[in-house]
Amino acid sequence: MLSDSFDPQNPDWENNNYLGSQIVEHDFIRGSEFDLEQMGDRGRTEAVYGREPVEHPDDPSEWIDPDPIVYADLPREDSEQAYADQLEPMIEKLEAETGRDVEFQTIESYAAVVEGMRSERIHIANFATGNTPFGVNMAGMVPLAMGVAGDGEFGYRLLAITRADMDEIQSVSDFTDFRATHTEESSNSGNQAPSALFDEHFGLTRGENYDPEMSGGHEQSVRGIAYGDYDCGPICSTCMEQTVDAVDNIDWDDFKVVWAADPFPTGPVGYRYNLHEDIIQATRETFLNTDWSGTVFGEEAGYPTYEEVDYMNHWHDVMVNQQYNGVEYDEANL
Repeated sequence: MLSDSFDPQNPDWENNNYLGSQIVEHDFIRGSEFDLEQMGDRGRTEAVYGREPVEHPDDPSEWIDPDPIVYADLPREDSEQAYADQLEPMIEKLEAETGRDVEFQTIESYAAVVEGMRSERIHIANFATGNTPFGVNMAGMVPLAMGVAGDGEFGYRLLAITRADMDEIQSVSDFTDFRATHTEESSNSGNQAPSALFDEHFGLTRGENYDPEMSGGHEQSVRGIAYGDYDCGPICSTCMEQTVDAVDNIDWDDFKVVWAADPFPTGPVGYRYNLHEDIIQATRETFLNTDWSGTVFGEEAGYPTYEEVDYMNHWHDVMVNQQYNGVEYDEANL
């Protein structure tokens, strides 16, 4: 059943499905300033799972001082050149602050950015939410800053979706009887969180009564569900927004949402822990003390402002989900 109303403070998932457009109309794609404050005020000083970010070395002989500095990000819907052009204001600012050249590099997967930073070939990068703990545990990544929209909204939600005409699917509990898709093993909203939360709330246990296929990414999941390659699955709300905006023949009302989770943090900008202290300070200045409003970076490639993150607090729920799934921070699980 599709409801014609939606209360963003108290959605009635048990009795209603909602068209995708209703989720958008009520600003339910991201979290609020209140949600962000609650995440940061947990008072945790240790990681609930895995390790804390590596401390910066006191001994300058252990620092690395690359020139050029390599900044990396996953490819977007735009061409690599178009995306590079959108990043240009940030790159120029980082070059001015560091006094060094900055080279933009696209990487093809979550695993590639972790491996690149571990090997010191990537120095600063935009990570995804779910692979941030892999960066911290495997690559010496220090999460620095999370993008915040101009109205204070941040992050994304895990949406459980199906096609609007799939009357047989009224709840996540129905996913077990249809061709479900997750995205990638290390993805938070595409795999780790739904594996934990679908089990907790709906009794769907991967490997027992639930066996989703891996699509390879959020865009592939959205397209696959829309085109009938899959019937249902979890999706990152902002990834779905980007795909719907970019693909001409896919619309929000092609989908219904049968459940959503509380917001998760946006994947952060992070840096290699042993960078020269001058580069770290310049990176902090670039992201934490710059208003990108009105720039192509702030409007297209990044966010108007960035807020400093505390890994132990902002990533607590992500780590809890990975602990639930027994994730091991190694190459096999990337």
